[in-house]
Amino acid sequence: MKKKTKIFVLDTSVLIHDHHAIINFKQHDVAIPITVLEELDKFKSGNDTKNFSAREVIRFIDKLVGNERLSNWIDIEKTLGKFKIIMDHDPKTLNAEKVYASSKNDHKIINAALILQEEFPTRNVILVTKDINLRIKAKALGVAAEDYETGKVYELKNELAPDYIIDHVDSDLIREVFTRGTCEEQGVLGELKRTNGYYILKNGKTSSLVYYNQTTGMLERIEKEFVYGIKPKNAEQAFAFHALTNPEIKLVALQGVAGTGKTLLALAAALEQEKKFNQIILARPIVPLSNKEIGFLPGDANDKISPYMEPLWDNLKFIKAQYGEHEKKHKAISEMEENKKIVITPLAFIRGRSFSNIMFIIDEAQNLTPHEIKTIITRAGENTKIVFTGDVHQIDTPYLDEYSNGLAYLIQKIKNQPLFAHVKLEKGERSELANLANDLL
Repeated sequence: MKKKTKIFVLDTSVLIHDHHAIINFKQHDVAIPITVLEELDKFKSGNDTKNFSAREVIRFIDKLVGNERLSNWIDIEKTLGKFKIIMDHDPKTLNAEKVYASSKNDHKIINAALILQEEFPTRNVILVTKDINLRIKAKALGVAAEDYETGKVYELKNELAPDYIIDHVDSDLIREVFTRGTCEEQGVLGELKRTNGYYILKNGKTSSLVYYNQTTGMLERIEKEFVYGIKPKNAEQAFAFHALTNPEIKLVALQGVAGTGKTLLALAAALEQEKKFNQIILARPIVPLSNKEIGFLPGDANDKISPYMEPLWDNLKFIKAQYGEHEKKHKAISEMEENKKIVITPLAFIRGRSFSNIMFIIDEAQNLTPHEIKTIITRAGENTKIVFTGDVHQIDTPYLDEYSNGLAYLIQKIKNQPLFAHVKLEKGERSELANLANDLL
């Protein structure tokens, strides 16, 4: 007997998170409240991330439905269910706007689900939203509600905290790495072996930092060397520098808590390789603090974005400070700034560009959706290296979590690819005070 299909009611947050969400519910039907279309219309103007997402969603819906009338159920695709826009009117029984408050979009969206429950009493109607509070409100009125699960990576734990210390390694092998610089892997990594993996080989007090080269099957020694005035303070930072400066690795994910040096290392590595690229771009998504829109800040466009870009400028100033004003490398950085060889900008300001001969560093990548991560990578042209940095546990946007953010998604989905390397920075090097906060607060 064929199971009855469900009806999924999608909130605006789901469509902003995934522009193609409508087609991700298999054979089940999908409904969008008219209120969601109104919100998309409101969000479509502007240069923030949600503005671009809203425009993408609108274009996708337009292409999907063609000339069909959305007041009726229409077929999405042959193997998928149907799609419809739910008009705004009061349910006959329970009314969310009377229970909570009138003229609030969240309550109109709940009402859309209630209307469908009345119209299809034998079918399972489910409200899908990234908004936790909206899910709670819906459930309080007897409406089934759940998070949007597509793209979540629950199996991520081992990838986010990879084991990289290999103990009780034969001392002769460690000695060979030290003297020759390389040695055959010989199965020493066991189940921990991964493409472009980084390890500490140990035997008592003897140890060596190594990189596993999948192409050659060799372990290669890693040295803690200065990179544009910055010397790695621990093994993880040495691993990061290796990945950032390895020309065979085109995509790098640096994950770690605040103060581990993610952005500083990426910038120093970019400056070290500046002759290999036409431009170095540092970007980060603008996530307004305290949920205040950027438009509320005083001043012109540059004044508004300046507070969000300041941490990136701080890293550049720190590197410049390693040299005197009259030293060659200090002058070189100043010239790169003047000639736009190095650019620090909000991510939204370079959206839509294709990148060739560029080293592109995206800071705070945990605040991007999986779709945004994919969009950035797919624009990479020849001789482009992309670096994502962030902390998957420090999410600043209300509709992402440690399992659904773009950085976590990237680490899980592209693991063991020869062009990709992931390094987790665990030891804070900012100060003892910062380490105390990360450990205990």
